[in-house]
Amino acid sequence: MLHFIRRFYALIFLAYCALFIESHAQTFPSKTITIIVPTAPGGANDAMARIIAQSMSPHLGQAVIVENKAGANGAIASEFVARATPDGYTIMFGYIATHGINPALQKLKYDPVTDFEPIGLVANSPTLMVVTNGLNVKTPKELIALINAKPGTMSYASAGKGTAPHLSGELFKISTGVDLIHIPYKGSAPAVVDTIGGTTQVMFPSLFTAYPQVKAGKLKALGIAGEKRSSVMPEVPTLTEQGVSNVNVNQWYGLFAPAKTPRGVIDRLNKELNIVLTDKVIEKKIEDQGAEVETSTPEHLRNLVQSEVIRWRKVVAAAKITVD
Repeated sequence: MLHFIRRFYALIFLAYCALFIESHAQTFPSKTITIIVPTAPGGANDAMARIIAQSMSPHLGQAVIVENKAGANGAIASEFVARATPDGYTIMFGYIATHGINPALQKLKYDPVTDFEPIGLVANSPTLMVVTNGLNVKTPKELIALINAKPGTMSYASAGKGTAPHLSGELFKISTGVDLIHIPYKGSAPAVVDTIGGTTQVMFPSLFTAYPQVKAGKLKALGIAGEKRSSVMPEVPTLTEQGVSNVNVNQWYGLFAPAKTPRGVIDRLNKELNIVLTDKVIEKKIEDQGAEVETSTPEHLRNLVQSEVIRWRKVVAAAKITVD
C-alpha cells in the first residue's frame, strides 16, 4: 500500500513538471535573451552573433543581446553557459573550437555533448590556405615541392596553439608529410601581418580573416581546405581538387542552450533562427563576414559535434599536440 501511495505521488509530481515545462515553452520568451560569445568583440564570431541577435529579436518579440566572455579558446564562455539556468534565456554562439577542438586539448569543466542542447547551425566559414607573396608558387603541389626541397626551414603561422588554423596546418602536415614548422601567435592579426611580411610563409586562416588580404593582393590563396568551393571566392579551387586530400576544415558556427532546456524552447529558437537565415539580407551580411549560411535541425548539430570531438581527438593524438 505504501509503495502504491509513493508511486501515485511520484506520477503526480512528474505530471506537474511536464505541465510546467510545456507552459514555459508556450510563453517563451517573456524577457531578454542573451547570446554569450566566447571571443572578444570585433571578430567573425562576434559580428555574426550580433547579426543573428538583431534579426531574431523582432521574430521573438523580445530583445536579444550579445555578451562577450573571451578566454581559454572559448572554454570560459562554454562553462558559463553549460551552468546557466536551462530556460532558453542564456544561449551560446558556439563554434568549432568550443565544441570540437577543445575537448581534445583541455581538461574541461563541461562536456560539449551532454552539457548542451543544440539549437541549430548558423554558418560555415571555410579554411583558406594562403602564402606570402614572396613564395614563387601558385598551387599546393608547388608549395609541397618547395617545402620538401628545404625541409625544416619554412613555417606556418596560426592564431595560437589549439586554434582551428593550428590544427588545419597539422592536418596538412599529416596528409602530405611535409616538414613545416608551426609558429603560434596571440591572435590572427599578428599572424597575418607576419605572413604578409614573409616572417612566416604559410597560413590556414578562416576565409573571414584572409579574404580582405587576398582581395588586396597582400596574400596568395592556393586553395580552400573544405569539401566545396566558397561562393565568396568561387575562383579558388579546393585542396582536394588539386590532389591534396583529407584537409577539410569548415569553421562552423551554431547556437547552443544549456542541457535540459525544454524541447519546446529549443524548437522555437530553431524555428526563428532558420527563418532569419533564409532572409537574403541576412545571408549577404553573413557572406560579408567570409561565411556561408547553413541551417540545420538540433539533431544535425548534435551529430556534428559528436563527430567533431572524435575527429579532433585523433588529429591531436597523431600530431602529438599539447597546450601549456
